[in-house]
Amino acid sequence: MASTASSLQDKIALVTGGSRGIGRATALALASAGARVAVNYRTRAADAEAVCTEIRSQGGHAVVVHADVSIAAQVAEMVRQVESQLGPISILVNNAGISVLQPFDQITEQDWDEVLTANLKSVFLVTQAVLPGMRAARWGRIINLSSVAAQTGGVIGPHYAASKAGIHGLTHSYANLLAKEGITVNAIAPALIETDMMRDNPRARPELIPVGRFGTVDEVADVVVMVATNGYITGQTVNVNGGWYMS
Repeated sequence: MASTASSLQDKIALVTGGSRGIGRATALALASAGARVAVNYRTRAADAEAVCTEIRSQGGHAVVVHADVSIAAQVAEMVRQVESQLGPISILVNNAGISVLQPFDQITEQDWDEVLTANLKSVFLVTQAVLPGMRAARWGRIINLSSVAAQTGGVIGPHYAASKAGIHGLTHSYANLLAKEGITVNAIAPALIETDMMRDNPRARPELIPVGRFGTVDEVADVVVMVATNGYITGQTVNVNGGWYMS
């Protein structure tokens, strides 16, 4: 049986929003499994470089790539840079996103557009940009970070919940369209993971979770690696939520 490390050895992974939180843990976990990792960031250059430095210190390969992944031109340039520095992207983790906590009756059209663009349009843009390389290789793993908010409404707001629910639709469609080309597409839906986003939300309380605690970023990253190494799981949402939503 192939080991996890050998199964991802020298695969090229792109993690959007990889400078902190779940993205950081995911980049480190993929590198530990043998992948060469591109760490995308929008504003946190120093944090992204620190992730790459940690990967390199452990003998891995990593590069930093800047892009606002909600802007098509920047996405295209990011993918070009990754392909130039590392090679064709075979694993994509769509992790970048924003969380805007506000009273639901005060959400404006601008607020709605900002969240849907950052959280949903970005997934579409980056996926479309990496697909030519994956289809040429007839191998790919696309892993989209959703949220329990898509299933329960969550604790942030309807704009956030809708953006994450849209990721499930994208996941199902791409998975169905690409299944015969060696490309799997899945979503991971975490709940109340210990990140800056969660710590800044007073509505996030451990008593909401049946197991009685917040999740860790490593618990999500472990699932990313599992999905990346499995060619028979596609079109699924893996719930990493401590039992908040059971399916």
